[in-house]
Amino acid sequence: MFNAMKWVAGAFAAGAMMAAPASAETRVTYKSAKAGTSYYQMGVQVAEAMKTGSDGNIIVTVEEGQGSVQNVMEVRARGGDYVFTTPPVLVKLAQGGKAMFEGKSDPSFNDIRALFPIPSLTMHFVMSADSGVNSFADLEGKTILLGKGSFGAREGEKYLKLFGLEGKVQIADAELSNAVAALKNGQIDGFVTAGSWPAPNVVEAAASAGVTVLSLNDDQVAQTKRTRLVIPAGTYAGQDQDIVTTSLPVVAYTTTKMDDETAYQLTKTFWENKAAMAEGAPWWGGVDTGLMSNITGKIHPGAVRYYNEAGIALTEGQM
Repeated sequence: MFNAMKWVAGAFAAGAMMAAPASAETRVTYKSAKAGTSYYQMGVQVAEAMKTGSDGNIIVTVEEGQGSVQNVMEVRARGGDYVFTTPPVLVKLAQGGKAMFEGKSDPSFNDIRALFPIPSLTMHFVMSADSGVNSFADLEGKTILLGKGSFGAREGEKYLKLFGLEGKVQIADAELSNAVAALKNGQIDGFVTAGSWPAPNVVEAAASAGVTVLSLNDDQVAQTKRTRLVIPAGTYAGQDQDIVTTSLPVVAYTTTKMDDETAYQLTKTFWENKAAMAEGAPWWGGVDTGLMSNITGKIHPGAVRYYNEAGIALTEGQM
């Protein structure tokens, strides 16, 4: 009898020791972009902010992603600890089984829920000051570097067609990584890049060569069918006016497999530490509650709880 009681007590104590860390620590996988990109770096910053802001109770492991589509596809095999980033439009396409998700639909796509917005992919048409280009109409006859295979390259090519510039602009055959050096050397008149703002390559070009970042008028924004975004004056060296451009919103998502408390803590910790993140990485300064309107689908109930507590208005479709 004594030995049996001793065994039960020992088992209970061991179980308690094993359970304690699990209740105190939440582990999450954050799937972002390819290593070396700004969005992967953002993931690292989110992980650090979660650990600091939760006193070590939320541990985020950042995984390299192979693209936004793949991030969505992995929902099928992931559990409640999965957080990933993607544009809201891809979630809508996945849930509808359309475009790149045609024939690949899965019931788990309907369980995707948003947590919080992150910096948007923002279009920049960057022209050297020496080029004399101040509007899209001035681009005719100029040499532009679009890069290859990226969202910015595809979007830049689309805009040239939309604005009647197809065949009227010389497209440089070079990688975007060479853009700033080529601009400074006079090999190109400008380049197109898409990323969070302030964009590091635009910051470098503005500081070292002097640039004009083109604005779109309301009609041009409407033609692109993208989200209008304003880059405030003073963001880049020599920029004395706001820049009106377009963007592709990006959001951090999870699924209904995640429990409400974890989703609540992740969302709360993100917003409460966003200002501190912006001190070290200016692109977080472009994230505010105004971006909540870019979330076109449902938000996780745990995150909804935080937004209600914080007095942040949500639409009926988001809840």
